[in-house]
Amino acid sequence: MTAANTGKQGAAAAALAWLRDDMIIGVGTGSTVNHFIDALGPWANRLRGAVSSSEASTARLKTLGIEVLDLNNTGGLELYVDGADETTRHRHLIKGGGAALTREKIVAAASKTFVCIVDESKVVDVLGRFPLPIEVIPMARSYVARELMKTGGQPVWRENVVTDNGNHIIDLHNLRILDPPKLETEINQIPGVVTVGLFAQRGADVVLVGTPSGVTQF
Repeated sequence: MTAANTGKQGAAAAALAWLRDDMIIGVGTGSTVNHFIDALGPWANRLRGAVSSSEASTARLKTLGIEVLDLNNTGGLELYVDGADETTRHRHLIKGGGAALTREKIVAAASKTFVCIVDESKVVDVLGRFPLPIEVIPMARSYVARELMKTGGQPVWRENVVTDNGNHIIDLHNLRILDPPKLETEINQIPGVVTVGLFAQRGADVVLVGTPSGVTQF
């Protein structure tokens, strides 16, 4: 097993400490979250259900017998567990490598506590090494790309990718994001942008970092 995979499994297992009986939990998307979902087997009959951020996670949860609920019917959630493509020690995140950023941001906003699970390769001093995903309305893709060039980054359309919401993804390369909340606001104000994959105004409450020697938290 690779060091990254060991870290992912460790962080995912550590997140189980936040579970309580009769909870409805928010569940994110991605390889680290898949480890978390797989670890939920013993909790299948103890949880009231889950709100999922992607069709892929929904299918995995249902395989365990965990009921997947509509957020419109649950009210606020106590807990959301998800991964990240990058995180700083300020718990600002880049998410959206798996193209589920809009639903992830909605579930995070609806949750009291957001626990982010990552391996140590995802921890950075400055966000931007990982291209910043932006979900856009298809007809606005070229316009949004031109506007994004004003940030100093290089927009690249993620071809042949359609989100679960029927939209496109533009990845913004070559950024050094020194003020994540400000950039999040600026990009969200571009007409045609659905969501930007910066989770800074509502970042994680806890980040669990899995390493070969154990799990650290900040």
